[in-house]
Amino acid sequence: MRSWLDEQGLDGLIVPRTDAHQSEVTAPHDNCLEYISGFTGSAGMALVLRERALIFVDGRYQVQVRQEVDLAQFAVHHLHDDPLDLWLRGNAGSGWRIGIDAMRVAGGIYDALALGCAAGGGELIAITDDPFDAVWTDRPEKPVGRIRAMPVSVAGETSASKRARISEKLRTAGADMLVETLPDNIAWLLNVRGSDVAMNPVPHSFLMLDPDGRVEWFVDRRKLGNDLADFELADVELAEPEHFLDRVAQASTSRTVQIDPDFTPFAVRNGIDVSGGRLAARTSPITLAKAAKNAAELAGYRACHVEDGIALTNFLAWLDSEWRVRRARNLPLTELEAEEMLIAFRTERPGFLEPSFRAISATGANAAMCHYNARPETNTAIGAESPYLIDSGGQYANGTTDATRTVMFGTANAEMRDAYTAVLKGFLSLSMARFPTGTQGHQLDAFARRALWDIGLDYDHGTGHSVGHNLLIHEYPHRFGKKPNLHGLEPGNVMTIEPGYYEAGGYGIRIENQVEVVAHGPGFCRFSSLTLAPIDLEMARLEELSPDEITFLDAYHAEVCAVLMDHVQPETRPYLLAHTRPVAERVV
Repeated sequence: MRSWLDEQGLDGLIVPRTDAHQSEVTAPHDNCLEYISGFTGSAGMALVLRERALIFVDGRYQVQVRQEVDLAQFAVHHLHDDPLDLWLRGNAGSGWRIGIDAMRVAGGIYDALALGCAAGGGELIAITDDPFDAVWTDRPEKPVGRIRAMPVSVAGETSASKRARISEKLRTAGADMLVETLPDNIAWLLNVRGSDVAMNPVPHSFLMLDPDGRVEWFVDRRKLGNDLADFELADVELAEPEHFLDRVAQASTSRTVQIDPDFTPFAVRNGIDVSGGRLAARTSPITLAKAAKNAAELAGYRACHVEDGIALTNFLAWLDSEWRVRRARNLPLTELEAEEMLIAFRTERPGFLEPSFRAISATGANAAMCHYNARPETNTAIGAESPYLIDSGGQYANGTTDATRTVMFGTANAEMRDAYTAVLKGFLSLSMARFPTGTQGHQLDAFARRALWDIGLDYDHGTGHSVGHNLLIHEYPHRFGKKPNLHGLEPGNVMTIEPGYYEAGGYGIRIENQVEVVAHGPGFCRFSSLTLAPIDLEMARLEELSPDEITFLDAYHAEVCAVLMDHVQPETRPYLLAHTRPVAERVV
């Protein structure tokens, strides 16, 4: 890479974690940050200079990055608390020329980095050719995963109807064209699903839509195959992805073009500017429409969560039994074995397609890394000294699931019990919240943190996120977190609630349910749990729960038991009964 910098007359190269679609999970072809640094997390950015290198990751990965990256080569910084643009302001040398791939960075981030370079006396250079084509000699090919049609009976609305709705939004906003680069938005709009990246059922593609509903879809035709009978493409013009930027520039002249500034690559925005187009930068209307799930989509979520609850509860019962059998035989159960068994239980359920993300199957210090994935070299036996955390989900034909449970087979110490109780109380507090329609995620976030704050603890990640409908596990625009999220919650949104606590080098705790936002009286909403699985209470100080918290927890467990009892395996039923009994029966 440094030889390439010399050839290009650059002093450094910024390497984002993302691809041209700002994907959280990228195809092997686009794992450029991993290739240059070894870091495998889902959020980060590196700066490679002639004499040194820096890597920026968020709070979820502060432990993991130090295990994966050569610290003699890379200095570690916090992606948000000590971001690269601020580092450039204070450290960029006069005359520095720092390159960045213009298709791998959103316009807003590009602007911040450019200002940082300029403040330090340098310049940010937008590179039009992928620099890794020159240095990554065995780079994997771009993916060509098969695209499948999403039946209207499952999607709940035809693609033509969706396009008409979005086109009306464009006309109302005074835009002449929408440029869309988010694969899940395109998949939702066209009622298709893809397989370019495992566990992320969206095809990599680009799209242009005009106010009359005409669509140009820039997609590799090999992904569609020869038989298009099941697809709703009668009014869709197909084109190859390599023509996308030229076509955007051509179509933008003297027109108002709407883009999402948070996700559209700088190369797209720049092409519109250079061509004389007028930019309308706002959240994509597809993002907003997709977030409000229709009746068919919600029915799909509820149905697949029953299947997922059966699988997850069978797994938890198996785990409880198998751990003790293996312990007695001195053949400890490992993180990878547990992860594989949960996949096996899900595979038995109707409609299951694949996991919705790589499970976080973690014990001990591994569980303190929020997004840890077990590997052969890190695979740890699940012991009795610390909790075991399993965060996992499934992609089903009619929905997507995400849930976390934390259990412990030994006796928790006082610190663990305090933390688990606070996490549980935070989980219950947000789950029980009643709030005005339109309330924003950051306005609710403290509900989940209050009990932890009361004992001087916190966690360095968001409290929840939207979930796609057989789409991405992390869907925009809604979030629970400390950072402002200006998108109001309304009935039909599907979210996760997942507070946690992580003691670096020691243990990790998280409790997570997926929930649906439902109306609750005029102008108000509440959350209705979709996830159906027992919440372990062995570590909790149940005497600290309020009467309202106990009532909510008992009602939830009664529903879990009633829905699942006739469907779980016979050997699971005693476990289900024992772990859903009322709190009053557990307090001695």
